[in-house]
Amino acid sequence: MTQLLVSQVIDAPADAIWPWIADITKHSQWSPKPYSVVLSSGTNGAVGSKYSSVGFVPPADKNHKNEVEITEVVPNSKFVFRAHDENGYFLNTFTLKSSGGSTTVTFQHDFPKMKGMGRILLPLLLPTVGKKDALVRLGMLKAKAEG
Repeated sequence: MTQLLVSQVIDAPADAIWPWIADITKHSQWSPKPYSVVLSSGTNGAVGSKYSSVGFVPPADKNHKNEVEITEVVPNSKFVFRAHDENGYFLNTFTLKSSGGSTTVTFQHDFPKMKGMGRILLPLLLPTVGKKDALVRLGMLKAKAEG
């Protein structure tokens, strides 16, 4: 399994960051790429809730669709959801660890065994484009939470 792992120290307590992470419909507000997410069933931010998303996936899919489900919620500490498309299930995990007045947010993205071109492109794009986008994304989260 391929994995992306990035962290960002945010000068805010976990409870100020949590609403930005636990509300998947807000993720587009701190994304370097445009996309949309809508709640399709359940309660926003609750385990078992489902969403539909449409957005950009490298190298050129501007209308990529995913079905998303929240699988774990530990308030102010851990938030896990999985996104499903034709390649399988992608696991997205956010962990928050407070220290003093700041919080380290770690984002872990686990990929399924890719098919077709994805199998070729993922190892090439993840260390450069994928990691850069994830770091920019956490930087945008930092700006939202600190602002």
